[in-house]
Amino acid sequence: MPHLNLGASEGKLVQQLGQMSNRHGLIAGATGTGKTVTLQVLAEGFSKLGVPVFAADIKGDLSGLAAAGTNHPKIEERLAQIPLPDYRLQPCPTLFWSIDSDLGHPVRTTISEMGPLLLTNLLELNETQSGILYAAFEIADDEGMLLLDLKDLRALLLWMSGNAAELRNEYGNISSASIGAIQRRLLILEEQGADRFFGEPALQLSDLMHCDFSGRGVINLLDASTLIHRSPRVYSAFLLWLLAELFEQLPEVGDADQPKLVLFFDEAHLLFNDASKSLLNKIEQVVRLIRSKGVGIYFISQSPLDIPEDILGQLGMKIEHALRAFTAKDRKAIKAVADSFRANPSFDTQDIVTQLGTGEALISVLDTNGAPTQVERVLISPPESQIGPLDSQVRQTLMKRSPIGARYNQSVDRESAYELLKKKAEETEQEQQKELARRKLEKEEKQAAKSKSRGSRRQSAAEAMVKSAARSIGSQLGRQIIRGVLGSIFGKRS
Repeated sequence: MPHLNLGASEGKLVQQLGQMSNRHGLIAGATGTGKTVTLQVLAEGFSKLGVPVFAADIKGDLSGLAAAGTNHPKIEERLAQIPLPDYRLQPCPTLFWSIDSDLGHPVRTTISEMGPLLLTNLLELNETQSGILYAAFEIADDEGMLLLDLKDLRALLLWMSGNAAELRNEYGNISSASIGAIQRRLLILEEQGADRFFGEPALQLSDLMHCDFSGRGVINLLDASTLIHRSPRVYSAFLLWLLAELFEQLPEVGDADQPKLVLFFDEAHLLFNDASKSLLNKIEQVVRLIRSKGVGIYFISQSPLDIPEDILGQLGMKIEHALRAFTAKDRKAIKAVADSFRANPSFDTQDIVTQLGTGEALISVLDTNGAPTQVERVLISPPESQIGPLDSQVRQTLMKRSPIGARYNQSVDRESAYELLKKKAEETEQEQQKELARRKLEKEEKQAAKSKSRGSRRQSAAEAMVKSAARSIGSQLGRQIIRGVLGSIFGKRS
């Protein structure tokens, strides 16, 4: 039966069954207690089983998976305590990905694929603004416009603002103030590097689910060393998008001997902080149902209390590194951890969890019947790959040799909402210019007609004046002639 070795308890191997690995898990513990090495050991184990792995590399340390480990006295000491006859120093087949840097192949998705629910959470929108965002997606569907990147969404929102009166009857009230608020959030998101995340070519899930020529599962590492600090909401939005896409696209597989894909989500609290109730319900639903698709999800966080209770209850494997009891909240977390394990009569879990050394953990897994085993104090196996980050030049060399680099390294900007709305605006402007020209011509023709009419009237008045003057002159002259004639007739005689 497929399994992977986690470590040993009192010289006896503690193993995770392959057929129970889609029941999810948790790795928790205070800073510096060995969570990253434990994650590395699990990733190696799944890769050996032929299970592809996706993991978020928060500190850059996981990149060492791509190189073989080196001998070290501490590793030899640990191997003397753990019976691992097949242990040998070797690398894992690894692909590097990144959202905001050049430390991996670009990870992209489109605005349409992200959807309004995740975008609402990413942009931290209120209910009114969220309603407008949902309307934007509906309008894009109705108008046949693709929303691929941030400029597409901005252009659509601007168009909605300019046509709010016409859209109101079908899509509800579209407030210019709310659209302005969304636009400002998009600008902030762009400044945080999200413009590199939205676009094409979008990540194909099949490219995360490869095995190499020897049958080992490829480990996909997302470099999040800067993203987690620069834009943690983009990081969480991507992980939630990935979950949703896997859930929607993968077929049902039922109970298999091992998963089809395993996901490791470090800094898991970022997935749930400030998430809306509707989004939390969606996450819970996906976590509960995605195991039937053959996907296992493993959350990594400092405290189990970072995970919502409804989701925590669905995690089959629990690995708890040391916790520190400095505050009342710490003590509450320790009690919660102890209560979540099936008790071991050999020790008090609540006491032991504060005494664990680096590389030690309390572990409970699921047995063949799916029931949790009693908690064991375990020495974690040493990894076969390099502990610590990979040399940058080696990393670049591996990226150049990557079989999928040519598919993702160059971005594509095809016709979408921005281009269509720009074309529509240009056509509208041309029509307006034509209408203005037509009106100007009409105005000029009317003015010419009026001018002609005034000229005609002026000519008639002048003619009348001439005729009147002529009549006046003629009358006066006639009178003078008559007076001359009559004067000659009736004039005095001398």
